[in-house]
Amino acid sequence: MPHRYDDLKARYDALDWKGPVDSPEVADPGALISFAYDYPDSDAEVALDTDEFTAVCPWTGLPDFGTLTVRYVPDRLLLELKSVKYYLLAYRNVGIVQEHAANRILRDLVACCKPRRMKLTLDYKPRGGIHTMVEAAYDNTKGFSAAGTA
Repeated sequence: MPHRYDDLKARYDALDWKGPVDSPEVADPGALISFAYDYPDSDAEVALDTDEFTAVCPWTGLPDFGTLTVRYVPDRLLLELKSVKYYLLAYRNVGIVQEHAANRILRDLVACCKPRRMKLTLDYKPRGGIHTMVEAAYDNTKGFSAAGTA
Protein backbone atom coordinates (compact mmCIF):
# COMPACT_ATOMS: atom_id res chain seq x y z
CA MET A 1 0.00 0.00 0.00
CA PRO A 2 1.45 3.45 -0.91
CA HIS A 3 2.41 5.88 1.81
CA ARG A 4 -0.04 8.62 2.59
CA TYR A 5 1.11 12.14 1.72
CA ASP A 6 1.56 13.09 5.40
CA ASP A 7 3.68 9.99 6.04
CA LEU A 8 5.78 10.63 2.96
CA LYS A 9 6.26 14.30 3.88
CA ALA A 10 7.35 13.36 7.42
CA ARG A 11 9.85 10.83 6.05
CA TYR A 12 11.14 13.41 3.54
CA ASP A 13 11.53 16.10 6.22
CA ALA A 14 13.47 13.63 8.39
CA LEU A 15 16.04 12.88 5.68
CA ASP A 16 19.51 13.93 6.77
CA TRP A 17 22.81 13.17 5.07
CA LYS A 18 25.27 11.47 7.39
CA GLY A 19 28.30 11.53 5.12
CA PRO A 20 31.69 12.75 6.29
CA VAL A 21 32.27 16.50 6.41
CA ASP A 22 35.86 17.48 7.11
CA SER A 23 37.09 20.91 8.17
CA PRO A 24 39.02 23.03 5.63
CA GLU A 25 42.27 22.34 7.51
CA VAL A 26 42.27 18.86 5.93
CA ALA A 27 43.35 20.48 2.65
CA ASP A 28 46.94 21.09 3.70
CA PRO A 29 48.76 23.67 1.54
CA GLY A 30 51.99 22.12 2.82
CA ALA A 31 51.37 19.36 0.27
CA LEU A 32 51.97 21.84 -2.57
CA ILE A 33 55.41 21.81 -4.17
CA SER A 34 57.06 24.35 -6.44
CA PHE A 35 60.32 24.23 -8.35
CA ALA A 36 62.61 26.66 -10.18
CA TYR A 37 61.43 28.20 -13.43
CA ASP A 38 64.24 28.50 -15.97
CA TYR A 39 62.62 31.43 -17.82
CA PRO A 40 61.68 34.05 -15.22
CA ASP A 41 61.96 36.83 -17.81
CA SER A 42 59.28 35.20 -19.97
CA ASP A 43 55.68 36.35 -19.96
CA ALA A 44 54.43 32.83 -20.79
CA GLU A 45 51.11 31.87 -19.20
CA VAL A 46 50.59 28.44 -17.68
CA ALA A 47 47.05 27.00 -17.66
CA LEU A 48 45.89 24.10 -15.49
CA ASP A 49 42.38 22.70 -15.34
CA THR A 50 40.44 19.78 -13.96
CA ASP A 51 36.79 18.87 -14.16
CA GLU A 52 37.15 16.62 -11.12
CA PHE A 53 37.06 19.16 -8.28
CA THR A 54 34.73 18.23 -5.44
CA ALA A 55 34.00 19.57 -1.99
CA VAL A 56 30.85 19.39 0.12
CA CYS A 57 28.34 21.88 1.43
CA PRO A 58 29.31 22.61 5.05
CA TRP A 59 25.66 22.53 6.15
CA THR A 60 24.17 19.59 4.25
CA GLY A 61 27.25 17.53 3.45
CA LEU A 62 25.99 17.17 -0.13
CA PRO A 63 28.69 17.25 -2.82
CA ASP A 64 29.54 20.20 -5.01
CA PHE A 65 31.20 19.31 -8.33
CA GLY A 66 33.13 21.82 -10.36
CA THR A 67 35.65 22.56 -13.04
CA LEU A 68 38.65 24.39 -11.69
CA THR A 69 40.89 26.41 -14.01
CA VAL A 70 44.11 28.16 -12.98
CA ARG A 71 45.98 30.49 -15.30
CA TYR A 72 49.23 32.05 -14.09
CA VAL A 73 52.34 33.86 -15.22
CA PRO A 74 55.19 32.44 -13.16
CA ASP A 75 57.98 34.52 -11.73
CA ARG A 76 60.73 32.25 -10.41
CA LEU A 77 58.72 29.14 -9.43
CA LEU A 78 56.36 26.67 -11.11
CA LEU A 79 53.69 24.53 -9.47
CA GLU A 80 54.44 20.81 -9.43
CA LEU A 81 51.33 19.20 -10.95
CA LYS A 82 51.14 15.98 -8.94
CA SER A 83 51.23 17.99 -5.71
CA VAL A 84 48.43 20.24 -7.04
CA LYS A 85 46.33 17.16 -7.85
CA TYR A 86 46.84 15.70 -4.36
CA TYR A 87 46.09 19.07 -2.74
CA LEU A 88 42.83 19.40 -4.70
CA LEU A 89 41.83 15.79 -3.93
CA ALA A 90 42.04 16.66 -0.23
CA TYR A 91 38.93 18.84 -0.68
CA ARG A 92 36.76 15.80 -1.47
CA ASN A 93 34.99 15.79 1.93
CA VAL A 94 35.81 19.34 3.03
CA GLY A 95 32.78 21.35 4.07
CA ILE A 96 33.38 24.74 2.47
CA VAL A 97 31.17 27.24 0.68
CA GLN A 98 31.91 27.65 -3.00
CA GLU A 99 33.17 31.23 -2.83
CA HIS A 100 35.50 30.39 0.06
CA ALA A 101 36.92 27.35 -1.77
CA ALA A 102 37.98 29.46 -4.77
CA ASN A 103 39.65 32.13 -2.66
CA ARG A 104 41.35 29.64 -0.32
CA ILE A 105 42.78 27.60 -3.21
CA LEU A 106 44.02 30.73 -4.98
CA ARG A 107 45.77 31.98 -1.85
CA ASP A 108 47.41 28.61 -1.22
CA LEU A 109 48.66 28.34 -4.81
CA VAL A 110 49.98 31.91 -4.76
CA ALA A 111 51.80 31.27 -1.48
CA CYS A 112 53.44 28.20 -3.00
CA CYS A 113 54.76 29.65 -6.27
CA LYS A 114 54.62 33.46 -5.87
CA PRO A 115 53.57 34.16 -9.47
CA ARG A 116 53.43 37.51 -11.20
CA ARG A 117 49.71 36.95 -11.86
CA MET A 118 47.21 34.18 -11.24
CA LYS A 119 43.51 33.80 -11.98
CA LEU A 120 41.41 30.94 -10.65
CA THR A 121 37.95 30.07 -11.93
CA LEU A 122 35.78 27.53 -10.14
CA ASP A 123 32.75 26.71 -12.26
CA TYR A 124 30.31 24.55 -10.30
CA LYS A 125 27.65 22.24 -11.67
CA PRO A 126 24.17 23.65 -10.98
CA ARG A 127 22.70 22.70 -7.63
CA GLY A 128 19.11 23.43 -6.79
CA GLY A 129 18.74 25.03 -10.21
CA ILE A 130 21.43 27.65 -9.52
CA HIS A 131 24.73 27.77 -11.39
CA THR A 132 27.65 29.34 -9.56
CA MET A 133 31.00 30.40 -10.99
CA VAL A 134 33.60 32.06 -8.80
CA GLU A 135 36.59 33.94 -10.18
CA ALA A 136 39.43 35.11 -7.96
CA ALA A 137 42.63 36.78 -9.07
CA TYR A 138 46.05 37.82 -7.83
CA ASP A 139 48.52 40.31 -9.27
CA ASN A 140 51.84 40.80 -7.49
CA THR A 141 51.49 44.57 -7.97
CA LYS A 142 47.86 44.82 -6.82
CA GLY A 143 47.23 41.86 -4.50
CA PHE A 144 44.09 39.73 -4.42
CA SER A 145 40.68 40.44 -5.95
CA ALA A 146 37.58 38.31 -6.35
CA ALA A 147 34.25 38.36 -8.10
CA GLY A 148 31.62 35.65 -8.16
CA THR A 149 28.72 35.31 -10.53
CA ALA A 150 25.71 33.09 -10.29
